[in-house]
Amino acid sequence: MRTHEQLADDLALYALDELTGSERSELEQHIETCAACRRELQMLRGDLGLLALVSSGPQPPARSKERLMRAIAAEPRGVASAESTPARERSLWAVLVPSLAALGLLLITVALLRSNSRMKDQIADLGNRNREQSGELGRLDEELKLLSSADAIHVSLKPQNTAPQAGGTAIFSPSQKRMIFLASNLAPLPTGKAYELWIIPAAGAPIPAGVFKPDEHGNAAMVGQKMPEGVEAKAFAITIENETGSDKPTSPILLTGTVS
Repeated sequence: MRTHEQLADDLALYALDELTGSERSELEQHIETCAACRRELQMLRGDLGLLALVSSGPQPPARSKERLMRAIAAEPRGVASAESTPARERSLWAVLVPSLAALGLLLITVALLRSNSRMKDQIADLGNRNREQSGELGRLDEELKLLSSADAIHVSLKPQNTAPQAGGTAIFSPSQKRMIFLASNLAPLPTGKAYELWIIPAAGAPIPAGVFKPDEHGNAAMVGQKMPEGVEAKAFAITIENETGSDKPTSPILLTGTVS
């Protein structure tokens, strides 16, 4: 049968649930009859309960617990007088307090780093959205200027031997040298193909003005297209070309419209 002092030395291990076998059973029987050991055990559990304050964060490294257990195991165990109890308590505090403080600081640091990383991601996302919205507002402003321009010319494109419901509208401003093209009810395209818009000048060969593909409803739009310098548009036309575009029409004209 071990003495009170020997059993008291095992309270820290018991509080950490590291005491097993006959030593655990013997200590539990002693605790039932020793008020002093019950009080000391309660204090130890209260100290260890500090870990719960940071348990919502990342799991502490396993080596932290190993260091704590090695430090406790290194404490001298054996027969001790009642006068040595304060010294043991001071030694235990010297082990527990720095370990708990270091563990808490580590977990708080990790949580702050993660929070900082999330904030940086959110700021970057907001910056990207702001740039996208600014770009979209700029495009809308340019379209509005074109549509409200005093010299804006509207040209209706009508089918040529194709579905009668298909149609398009070209709007351009000679002063701004820009144009918008809108189409509707276009037929689906074969794989690898696209519609191409052509500017038919008063003199010379057709000039490519951009390729596009309609959505599932047959609608399409090209905005902010630049008009060629020094070219007077006489008409507009649409053909089907390779999706990379062509420098001259290679298929029959589907839609055409003349500048009036």
